Amino acid sequence: MKKIIRLTNHSAIEVGLTGGSDRPTIMLPIAKKSVYNQEAENLKLWGVDPELGKHFVEGLADTFQVLYFDYEGHLFQHPVDNLTVDHIVKDLLLIADEMNVKSFSYYGYSWLALIGLQLAIRTNRLESLVMGGFPPYNGPYQEMLNVTQKTHTQALNNQNEVAEKSSIETENPNQIDWDNIKVSMDTRVTAQFVALYESLTAFDDRSIHQLLSLPKLAFAGENDTIVYGENFGNVTVDIAGILKMNSTKLCDLGWDVEVLTGSQMDHTKAMQPAVVIPLIKPWFIKQL
Repeated sequence: MKKIIRLTNHSAIEVGLTGGSDRPTIMLPIAKKSVYNQEAENLKLWGVDPELGKHFVEGLADTFQVLYFDYEGHLFQHPVDNLTVDHIVKDLLLIADEMNVKSFSYYGYSWLALIGLQLAIRTNRLESLVMGGFPPYNGPYQEMLNVTQKTHTQALNNQNEVAEKSSIETENPNQIDWDNIKVSMDTRVTAQFVALYESLTAFDDRSIHQLLSLPKLAFAGENDTIVYGENFGNVTVDIAGILKMNSTKLCDLGWDVEVLTGSQMDHTKAMQPAVVIPLIKPWFIKQL
């Protein structure tokens, strides 16, 4: 079943629900739509599955009911003026309401993982939580604010220039000069992610774990460390390092922690369905 839902800013998003209604539900806001032909080939250069959403849904729907949609893609098409955490949580709960899903588990990756943490402390409807590619303890919120601010500044500076072939969707990753890449994104898109991290400046993720009385898993690739150049504030976002450093503390707080091994297991590789589903599916099944 698919349905068009009006979100809190009145934009319309397509949401799908599949699998037996008598099964536990998993919310997948990471379910990107499939792409084909040259666009698919470009994504493959980056190790990205061009049918990522489809493979996630198919990989879980034989055991669970899956509530799926591409929230990030929607925000790129319909930027929000003030994208706060509260705004996003309202959107996700509205989607669950509109699809008649009362309680559900949640899987998010990268910034959608940190949204899962925010969701978990704001509602009692979550049955379990999986965060990939963003640590739930001592997370790099300030670093991401710096990166998004620099990205937005570059987008503002470049908005009147002729777009150059600098998009990661059209370049071979081995040929990109990351220190000199030109950001040519829509400034409304970059602004909303600045607003997101600004809304988290007072958030202390070390103080909220007593609120999380549900099964929870955090994972990252062992090489998930991104070193940004001068154009992005000389910031290092060390997802893997933070997760490893705090793994004992997280286990004491009731988290399951997994670091995915392999020399290529960076932020992108560790989000692909062929890697993630063999990890999260058995974990979700254990929670039944």
